[in-house]
Amino acid sequence: MRPRSPTEAVNGPPAKRQRRSGSFGTDSHDPVPFFATNLFSPSSISSLGEQYQSAQPWKHVVIDKLFQESLLTRVKDEIVEHLSFTEKETDIYRASPSVLQTGDLASLNYLEESQRKLFPALQTLRDSLYSKEFRDFIRKVTGCGPLSSRKDRQDMSVNTYKKTCHLLNHDDVIGSRRVSYILYMPLPIDQPWQSEWGGALELYPVVPGSNPPEPAAIPSKTIEPSWGQWVMFEVQPGKSFHSVEEVVVDTDRNGRQRLSISGWFHRAQPGEEDYEDEPEADTFISSRNQLISHSSLAHSYTENDQPLLPSDALTSEAITFLSAYINPVYLTPKAMTALTERFAAESSLELHRFLVDNLAEKLQTGLAQRDVEDGLGERRARRMPSHSSGTNVQWHVKGPPHKSRYCILSDKRPSGRPNSPSYIAEDSPEWIMRRLQDVLFPSPAFRAWLANVTSLLPLRHSVEARRFRPGLDYTLATSEESEARLDVCLALTPPLEPAQIKRLDGSWESGEWGGWECYLAPPDTEEDPTVYKSSKSHKSGKNGKPSEQSNGTSNGDATNGHAHDRLAEGDDGDESMSEDEEDDSGPLLTVQPGFNRLLLVLRDERVMHFTKYLSASAPGCRWDVYGEWEVGMVEENETDAD
Repeated sequence: MRPRSPTEAVNGPPAKRQRRSGSFGTDSHDPVPFFATNLFSPSSISSLGEQYQSAQPWKHVVIDKLFQESLLTRVKDEIVEHLSFTEKETDIYRASPSVLQTGDLASLNYLEESQRKLFPALQTLRDSLYSKEFRDFIRKVTGCGPLSSRKDRQDMSVNTYKKTCHLLNHDDVIGSRRVSYILYMPLPIDQPWQSEWGGALELYPVVPGSNPPEPAAIPSKTIEPSWGQWVMFEVQPGKSFHSVEEVVVDTDRNGRQRLSISGWFHRAQPGEEDYEDEPEADTFISSRNQLISHSSLAHSYTENDQPLLPSDALTSEAITFLSAYINPVYLTPKAMTALTERFAAESSLELHRFLVDNLAEKLQTGLAQRDVEDGLGERRARRMPSHSSGTNVQWHVKGPPHKSRYCILSDKRPSGRPNSPSYIAEDSPEWIMRRLQDVLFPSPAFRAWLANVTSLLPLRHSVEARRFRPGLDYTLATSEESEARLDVCLALTPPLEPAQIKRLDGSWESGEWGGWECYLAPPDTEEDPTVYKSSKSHKSGKNGKPSEQSNGTSNGDATNGHAHDRLAEGDDGDESMSEDEEDDSGPLLTVQPGFNRLLLVLRDERVMHFTKYLSASAPGCRWDVYGEWEVGMVEENETDAD
């Protein structure tokens, strides 16, 4: 049986958290011999300092070999043989489906004596890193302020990135962190890590003039992991934006994995010898705090639009207009009454086969073909696409990536000349998606339909046709602090062909490729809002909370057809969980990518919403048209009620 991990030790009974005597400490040995030869020499420090100051897109330094090979090899053996890892799944600061991670290695001091003896090299490495000699070295190279020597500020863990693991864009700003570092130990040692396997560290420049500072949508530098390599940089709010590319290679019988030790050096704390009273960093502009922001709803309806009430029936002109786009079953009085009742009870709806057949057929064929043409289909040459993949005169990348990244239709108007690069053929997938984005969703007729189905009054809004590329795109969890939103998402991800289903190891329905919509309850003040359970969690809708009616699992016509018949008839379906079985820690709603399916969700204030990162293992892009509406409630006065 494996010994407990440091996490388990820290979380154990109080009696087992007492400091044991005889443990390694920063002053119990001379750390210099464990580091690479001449690392602390004046010439080495001067050279590294020059590299650090001149590095782009922001100050950082890469040291090819930090430790002696003998120590690093022993550390690797102890990690592989004795350490246990735990999974953590979030949408922001870790990875998906998970990064395997140990607890804080400072807790090695609190292990039982018999267990601590299993990690002599790991303790030596940790104590050497946080020794006064190495902290002084860091200050000389980076020019940073004093670093804490306190044991409770030793902040490091072992991480292993296996296939599908990644880390999305952020700037590392939390608490008193001052310097971030990564010590790479990719395995096996005798097989250099290849760039096509993914897992590179990506550094992002700041967009000039952005306020608050925002990272560019595409990184300007990548650092491939190599054995014994050390990377460090000063943590800077709104500047030190970085991410880790998805690992796309399987773990083989030789134990291939992107192993690393990472952590932070913290600012010196009050009472420490080197403590300096310095102004607090402007953490408001940090990537984490910028997630709590208001979305921009740029479009309003014109003053000429007739005032409407949710109870008003659709006019014949509105029905004629909508019939060119929407399946007629959703325009009948009987169906709309059933939808209104269900939305009032559940705060969400999924409508399958939403578009008329001729538009849906053209989109299904055209979007799948576009993935193949752009090198983003199942048989793409490189599993990890380049950041320019899928971008052209019609599509461009939208960020900023510390909040979201995906492709949207270009603002350039299409040309009418077939030989022009911006020409969009009528009935092409881009032409249809632009019609949905610019004509259907913003129309007064669609507004009236939304009002009728939801009993809400749609006001300002924004609409985008979106393309999420495998291995690149996502949105992070954001919320509105003081008002509700009506989210309207028309899913257009082409279904898999029967031959693909047999050939591929995975499916959209399983959730393992990502790309799913997720809604999370407002976090408690002490909770990390980015931590949640698997996307496969189901929660029935009660007390006005969204529910997952079908989990978006149907890409085929048969299930879609049954689904819209049930909705039209107003069948409530079965509850997915009893009240006792509900798990309040899971998502309120998760919906997998699908095709020709409209999702309506009333998102209350502080409810968090995101589109999960689309894994490089996905066979193609996730497509949709997404709209967000500010909504008002209509109150009846007593005369109207009478």
